[in-house]
Amino acid sequence: MKDVIGQDADWWRGAVIYQVYPRSYQDSNGDGVGDLAGITARLDHIAGLGADAIWISPFFTSPMKDFGYDVSDYCDVDPMFGSLSDFDALVARAHALNLKVMIDLVLSHTADVHPWFAQSRKNRTNDKADWYVWADPKPDGTPPNNWLSVFGGSAWQWDARREQYYLHNFLTSQPDLNLHNDDVQEALLDVARFWLARGVNGFRLDTINFYFADKYLRDNPSLPPELRNDSIAPSVNPYNHQLHLFSKNQPENLEFLRRFRAVLAPYKAAAVGEVGDAQRGLEIMAEYTSGGDKVQMCYPFEMLQPARLTAGLAALTFDRLAAAAPDAWPCWAYSTHDTVRHITRWGLSDAAARVYTTLLMCLRGSVCLYQGEELGLPEAEIAFDDLQDPYGIQFWPEFKGRDGCRTPMVWQSDNALCGFSTAEKAWLPVTAPHRPLSVAAQEADPAALLHHYRRALAFRRAHPVLAQGAMTDWQAAGELFSFTRQGDETIFCAFNLGPEPAQISLPTGNWQAIGMELGSVSPVAGTVILAGWGCILARKG
Repeated sequence: MKDVIGQDADWWRGAVIYQVYPRSYQDSNGDGVGDLAGITARLDHIAGLGADAIWISPFFTSPMKDFGYDVSDYCDVDPMFGSLSDFDALVARAHALNLKVMIDLVLSHTADVHPWFAQSRKNRTNDKADWYVWADPKPDGTPPNNWLSVFGGSAWQWDARREQYYLHNFLTSQPDLNLHNDDVQEALLDVARFWLARGVNGFRLDTINFYFADKYLRDNPSLPPELRNDSIAPSVNPYNHQLHLFSKNQPENLEFLRRFRAVLAPYKAAAVGEVGDAQRGLEIMAEYTSGGDKVQMCYPFEMLQPARLTAGLAALTFDRLAAAAPDAWPCWAYSTHDTVRHITRWGLSDAAARVYTTLLMCLRGSVCLYQGEELGLPEAEIAFDDLQDPYGIQFWPEFKGRDGCRTPMVWQSDNALCGFSTAEKAWLPVTAPHRPLSVAAQEADPAALLHHYRRALAFRRAHPVLAQGAMTDWQAAGELFSFTRQGDETIFCAFNLGPEPAQISLPTGNWQAIGMELGSVSPVAGTVILAGWGCILARKG
């Protein structure tokens, strides 16, 4: 076990976690694909931003049909990304920079070339026959129930070897593991132990609410059109036509998460789960993170929605969270590798991007930032011939997939691939609108968004109440969203989430407006006019 003496077991509470998508962060060997050595070379950027931890998307051995989210060996590095020694060097450098390292574990499914599945599909009697979700067809030969895949079509694939169907909530090449089998659970916990022993500080748990399917394989009910929500799947996908009552979100998951938490405890490690549910995401997140015995934090899709986060939606989100479980711990994100970048998704101006950044740093919970978010990168327009994502290829042109948020990081503006790679061509193109937004260009411009992110993260760190204090008295009034953070100090926060000026009255008491430049304070009282996309942060004195 790596030395964890003196490490704060609650380091995750209020942490800012920076997501790295390995294919697109930095290419160190000129093959047009990012790798672990490239990430190591760029860790200073993340530390300089003020992040507390990094989350690295999958780099495990994989056939790459879903770009690493289809794992064929949980305990090795795909040669595309380097080696285990490259990973060890990354961890050592990150820890030297006081960055925690979290890696992405995909526990609900494997690749269909994983040795476990190769064994399971041989026949119905081998020692791994029950490691995946297998079911007999209906008498007419059709799938056992009506469950649908997130990637379109039936969630069941026929296998001629066993003359049965297997479940795949995603691609047909991603068969779902059967966590009702204790041996499967133990094998997955051993994967976590392997990486913890190598020094990782925690995990991002992909599709955490998909681990168990209903053991009786009951049909999902239909969902009326007025209740459909395209935050998980695009509107053109029939997946939105069901309430996924039985294909995920099963109660057995709670005990497995307790077992997982027990594995983390000796290492003082933490986990953040991805809750993929369009109807009950907040409530599931609350269930999984409350009580102190399951995962530490989860991020639901409430702030990853296509619709812009308004003051009213923000207040409703915290109302629902408080009703579900006051002690639950969210991890908020505006953008990830699976969503249209929020600058484009919400149509944000530079001023709007800044106020949303400040808001994110003031909310109760932890925070995930997605690479390039600090540069204000918009969604990239990718031609069909350049698409890599099978999801986008399936639903083109109504849904263009996830490639637009996965294009290479732009480090400099005066280079063919913007400093990402020395190759002639990258795995995804660098698009023209990204070029002037490079790290080098923004470093040279004191007014650039990158510097605002640094100030916002520094402000959060300078005021620990924002990371770990209570959040009270939230309310929405028109485009104004306000709340109070309470702990060692009391800070009143108000945000104008609209383009027109708005008036806000401060609570009773003596207040000092505090700016993001440390030491910048001035008395304030009564009524304050906030400019469009403006905010006020005031400390009670």
